[in-house]
Amino acid sequence: MPPHLSALARPVLLALAFSLPAASVSPASAAPPAQQKTQVPGYYRMSLGDIEVTAIFDGYTALDPKILSGIAAADIQGLLARTFQASSSGIQTAVNAFLVHTGNRLVLVDVGAAGIFGPTLGSLRTNIQASGYNPADVDTVLLTHLHPDHVAGLLTPEGAALFPQADVRVAKEEADFWLDEATAAKAPAEAQPFFKAARDAVAPYAASGRLKTFAAGEEVVPGIRAVAAFGHTPGHTGYLITSGDQSLLAWGDIIHSHAVQFERPEVAIEFDSNKEQAVATRRKILGDAARDRLWIAGAHLPFPGIGHVRTGGTGYAWVPVEYGPYGAAR
Repeated sequence: MPPHLSALARPVLLALAFSLPAASVSPASAAPPAQQKTQVPGYYRMSLGDIEVTAIFDGYTALDPKILSGIAAADIQGLLARTFQASSSGIQTAVNAFLVHTGNRLVLVDVGAAGIFGPTLGSLRTNIQASGYNPADVDTVLLTHLHPDHVAGLLTPEGAALFPQADVRVAKEEADFWLDEATAAKAPAEAQPFFKAARDAVAPYAASGRLKTFAAGEEVVPGIRAVAAFGHTPGHTGYLITSGDQSLLAWGDIIHSHAVQFERPEVAIEFDSNKEQAVATRRKILGDAARDRLWIAGAHLPFPGIGHVRTGGTGYAWVPVEYGPYGAAR
């Protein structure tokens, strides 16, 4: 007992200590509650100047390493091992979307896969609601491209528009390719489901006049500019979001495998429409992002998919955002 306590205080404290119930000082005998086996809601919030960005987790899928090209299989396995990724059941790959609150607009970049690729995807609606918003609050949906894992979430399970108040915007080159019946008819049989998924997803918005295209470089929403990133698809587009001296590029599918393609930007993926153009675009955007210290939001980077790119070795490296209080990420 500290010497400064008075002689009167000491017996009082001793009496209190010895009067505590035995259960409070003995080990617990009961088993803990059952394991919960659930994860926290899939959203992450950060500030970008006066803009609020909320990453929304739609889920994940597993990619077969064999769909990566331009690299030896042994090199892929070596790069995966360096990041402690197992690939026996495929490379786990996140599917992210991003809510952007500009102060007077609520914009959603990409919408996830809904249930089109199985039960590990399709959590977008639940996680938007968990984050404090509702699909009806969204006034603009910006699509990086029209692959199913970026557009199928436009619909409810019944096939109606999930975002009843929103305009849906996509690059003209992208719409002209995926929504054109003649182009679809000439496509290989294995590509036909991609065309159908794109047409079905945008159908209710097109029918109500709320599907709109834009040109590369256009300011699609005040503070958000379209950035041409062609190659993965004919009109693949990123969105540069700026507030004050802060900028974030929501870059869509520039990277599918963070373990492989940052270090080896020359690696393409089977889903690239034009592999050479996709590689050239990736090299340019990675270089720009590292040089300009841009925030990045990636559709297939580990959730929340937000961070920076730095140079590293002969390629680049991913520096993910650190979790912290809202507004702390700078």
